[in-house]
Amino acid sequence: MAMKRAAATAVRALTSSGNQAPSSVLARGLHASPGSKKIVGVFYKANEYASMNPNFVGCVENALGIREWLESQGHEYIVTPDKEGPACELEKHIPDLHVLITTPFHPAYVTAERIKKAKNLQLLLTAGIGSDHIDLKAAADAGLTVAEVTGSNVVSVAEDELMRILILVRNFLPGYHQVINGDWNVAAIAYRAYDLEGKTVGTVGAGRIGRLLLQRLKPFNCNLLYHDRIKMDPELESQIGAKFEEDLDKMLPKCDIIVINTPLTEKTKGMFDKEKIAKLKKGVLIVNNARGAIMDTQAVVDACSSGHIAGYSGDVWYPQPAPKDHPWRYMPNQAMTPHISGTTIDAQLRYAAGVKDMLERYFKGEDFPSQHYIVKDGELASQYR
Repeated sequence: MAMKRAAATAVRALTSSGNQAPSSVLARGLHASPGSKKIVGVFYKANEYASMNPNFVGCVENALGIREWLESQGHEYIVTPDKEGPACELEKHIPDLHVLITTPFHPAYVTAERIKKAKNLQLLLTAGIGSDHIDLKAAADAGLTVAEVTGSNVVSVAEDELMRILILVRNFLPGYHQVINGDWNVAAIAYRAYDLEGKTVGTVGAGRIGRLLLQRLKPFNCNLLYHDRIKMDPELESQIGAKFEEDLDKMLPKCDIIVINTPLTEKTKGMFDKEKIAKLKKGVLIVNNARGAIMDTQAVVDACSSGHIAGYSGDVWYPQPAPKDHPWRYMPNQAMTPHISGTTIDAQLRYAAGVKDMLERYFKGEDFPSQHYIVKDGELASQYR
């Protein structure tokens, strides 16, 4: 019950933020056009798990919990997991949908070609955070609005990152596999298990998630570094105990553990290639819950195989879902999972509430909380420029 109350409190806080004053731009037909709307949501399918938790709203079956509300207002709401290829269910609805709701956990790639076909499309909403599965430049050029539920799952992701750091540092997975396989070999685990205390941890990106991670790492008495385009407020920096590193290439070789917390943009795509990885400390541990495409896939495989990267963990891949032959599934020293960090039940309740709040504003012709915009009036949010 305590967790349920906490989640409900978070939902109320999320949906009460922001200025509700109508925007002159949004009032020019984008959010105020009358009549029934066709809304399409693309989510992962939960099958038998859909009915196991009434708050499991982020799946196809439970459709963010907004179906009854939308249909009671005369809107059409189509939900599907089928998003790939010219004959998929999503493709059938592209020409006449008004709103498309997508999610980073089962991303529908909204290409320039799809945007061109979507003659009625006005609004692209991301249930969660991270809208790089959308061609943002094409959306801006087409005059579309792109928004996400900023802050909805930052705690979820930061907690998951901390867990992954500990899993790698303590060499947890080999011990777990020993238990499953009926083995018992302490030495095979202990020879590369360490304490987190005293290690240098650097985050590449210190936005909402990066800052939360640094705050959670402080009690472990680590040496904390961060690289970001914006330096933290000095008081916050002092409270966290983190040091700003303006030059990324100078920070990376200092780190025992590197955490990726930067958005995927044209500048960060493939950032960690063979040359960048070669600059890292031998035996480095890397956690990446940001986006898989920030890493050069084969360069990571090669470095894990050689031992230059002693451990790699994350929940983001490219593409998603990851194909069965994706090399990260089979490389040594990995602790990978499907894209799960930001879709906890608590996070689902928050981003479902945020989507409903923005749809309500859209129907009324009202502006969204400013922090939710990724594309507005032809301009991209600063983190994507």
